[in-house]
Amino acid sequence: MEPRSRIYVAGHRGLVGGAIRRELERQGYSNLLLRTRSELNLRDANAVRRFFETERPEYVFLAAAKVGGIAANDRYPADFLHENLQIQLNVIDSACASRVERLLFLGSTCIYPKLCPQPIREEYLLTGPLEPTNRAYAVAKIAGIEMCWSCNRQHGTRFLAAMPTNLYGPGDNFDPETSHMLPALIRKAAEAKLTGELALTVWGTGRPRRELLYSDDLAEACVFLMNLPEEKFLSLLKKDEPPIINIGSGEDLSVREIAELVCRVVGYSGALEFDTKRPDGTPRKVTDVSRINALGWRATTGLEEGIRRTYESVMDQFAKATV
Repeated sequence: MEPRSRIYVAGHRGLVGGAIRRELERQGYSNLLLRTRSELNLRDANAVRRFFETERPEYVFLAAAKVGGIAANDRYPADFLHENLQIQLNVIDSACASRVERLLFLGSTCIYPKLCPQPIREEYLLTGPLEPTNRAYAVAKIAGIEMCWSCNRQHGTRFLAAMPTNLYGPGDNFDPETSHMLPALIRKAAEAKLTGELALTVWGTGRPRRELLYSDDLAEACVFLMNLPEEKFLSLLKKDEPPIINIGSGEDLSVREIAELVCRVVGYSGALEFDTKRPDGTPRKVTDVSRINALGWRATTGLEEGIRRTYESVMDQFAKATV
């Protein structure tokens, strides 16, 4: 990508898209094509087609998606499946028709089987049953991978699908009903500290293990991938296997250990109570990141530092909310 390349970041106000936008600006890219949901409804096929025909983006980061934690995925599976399929179909189809140079589709490691071997390698896709609580979302993301692969094989496009592990960072969703594990824990710990609660409730047994990646590290990886030399980029787009690459830290902790770390960073000293009636989700999920490491990228933000930055970005909001 050149400094004046026409770069479209779909979902630039979200956790992932916002981090990608910041990283592009940090690196000096000055011709970013950004549209809010009110300006461009990605579920409207005609509107998306007109946008691509008019703006002619050369590079596309497809970070727009309907996302949520276990509770939201389990409660609204039809919404997660339908909206994500619509967004992906419209953007990828229009990108293919307008012959963009490269597209990076952001998926999730929830595409992999619930009980697949650890660490998770890219070739484990579709080798076993999915985690039931987020199966609809996972199926939508798998469909997005298949769309990228099919366009590459049929139309000669250069579409790559990146599978980030569990993400967190500034701009995350901290809503108690729809957030993912880490932002939910940060909010609970912050509010418990401010209100003087003696105990903090954590969903599940605390035994499942999770890998976490700071959003700015993901953004750096995404820009790195889009800037790979042609030979290296094309090596990821093989005809006989899906064009996917894992992005993660390659390290994991138990949910209990993560909760304890959050409490330490936030400064909450109460007890942890585990609600075992709530679902645990996948027992363990840590990615094999040897493919992207071999290309020259590694995560650099430690979990404690990332949690600290994330908490500091919202601590004033929590303080005001409890007044």
